[in-house]
Amino acid sequence: AFQTPFVSGKDSLNNQFTTEDGRLIAIPQTLLITALGIVPDARRCRTMDAKAVGNLLFVVGATDGRMGGSHLAMIDADAALDRAIPRVDLKLGPRHAHVVAELIADGLIASAHDCSDGGLLVAAAEMAFAGRIGLDIDLEGVPTKQLLDAMVACFSETPSRYLLEVAPRNVDAVIRRLRDADIAWGQVGTFADHDRLTVRNARDGRILDASLDDLLAAWTAPLDW
Repeated sequence: AFQTPFVSGKDSLNNQFTTEDGRLIAIPQTLLITALGIVPDARRCRTMDAKAVGNLLFVVGATDGRMGGSHLAMIDADAALDRAIPRVDLKLGPRHAHVVAELIADGLIASAHDCSDGGLLVAAAEMAFAGRIGLDIDLEGVPTKQLLDAMVACFSETPSRYLLEVAPRNVDAVIRRLRDADIAWGQVGTFADHDRLTVRNARDGRILDASLDDLLAAWTAPLDW
């Protein structure tokens, strides 16, 4: 469906390291599949760190409430979540990837991030603290066909979604491309001149106000050994 070449015949399921004092550090068994793509002009590649105050954050792809297999479901076994497993749409998924690749190739995107493990909020936080630029998120912009509570909107891992940082001068062109491709999208944030990540929704108002330093410390803590 994605017409993507898989070039790896074998990857190790186990990655582990023994420290000088004999401690064994190992990740869970993980299937790794290597793929590659052709980039005609490497100068058009985009990294995931936020680039400029005033740029907007778009999410490409609709979010649904199926939370089975998500990180949130793993760490909170008692949470009242829909435990169904989200499925990849083999028509929409390739369409999303194709349009995002075209937007990047045409220089309309400042930064881009996959929306995967941990969902939208984790990916957005990574963009913000990587670029050392604050971010204000409004969950009312999350595209969806159902009513989502704040936790699901933040941490759903619906496949084939992307976060895109867009400069104001490129907003109209990006919106036209997404509409022409009949792709669900929404403006979910604005990069701001402060050092915090804030999240709000219409029902509860502001539900998160965290410093980028604290978020970065939480993100790096498992590797700080």
